[in-house]
Amino acid sequence: MNKFQLIQALNRYAKRCDVEEEEFVSAMHTFVTTETNPCSRQTAAGHITASAWILDTNRTHVLLCHHRKLDIWIQLGGHLETSLDESVEAGALREAYEESGLGAIEVLSPDIFDIDIHAIPAHGDEAEHLHYDVRYLFAARSANAVQLTPESKELAWVSLDEIHKVSTETSLLRMAKKAKQFLRKAAQ
Repeated sequence: MNKFQLIQALNRYAKRCDVEEEEFVSAMHTFVTTETNPCSRQTAAGHITASAWILDTNRTHVLLCHHRKLDIWIQLGGHLETSLDESVEAGALREAYEESGLGAIEVLSPDIFDIDIHAIPAHGDEAEHLHYDVRYLFAARSANAVQLTPESKELAWVSLDEIHKVSTETSLLRMAKKAKQFLRKAAQ
């Protein structure tokens, strides 16, 4: 991951982020600039992760997974592959393909869609740590079926208007609102 590119993307995002995210932007900026390897899972405080908010072909539903370890509904995403030296956006797209089984996914915007910092509970040998999650907006290019992976209990296309029925997570509700705003602007 190129730290300079991520810092530039965070700076651009800071100019248009929601008020509730300003604290996240500041904390993520500090984390990226002060940590030697902010993407490494070996960094004790936490690491940068990449997520994909994937809309269906009609742009009315989002693909969510019922995460096996966390036992909650969330967007697809995960860790960056430091061996690939991939960008955060490339990591989000890779995770989207790996966790969905979709054959064709398009990038709706190359800009950061959302960010969030959240604690991941201790699990096995892994201590509690933070995920500095950078999210991108994508859409399925075709309506082919999704394929469940071992990381998820279930995958489901959830209506943007009904996210609240599967989750009360603030970040999911925020992303549903943002997706609807993005689509309204794109339609104008």
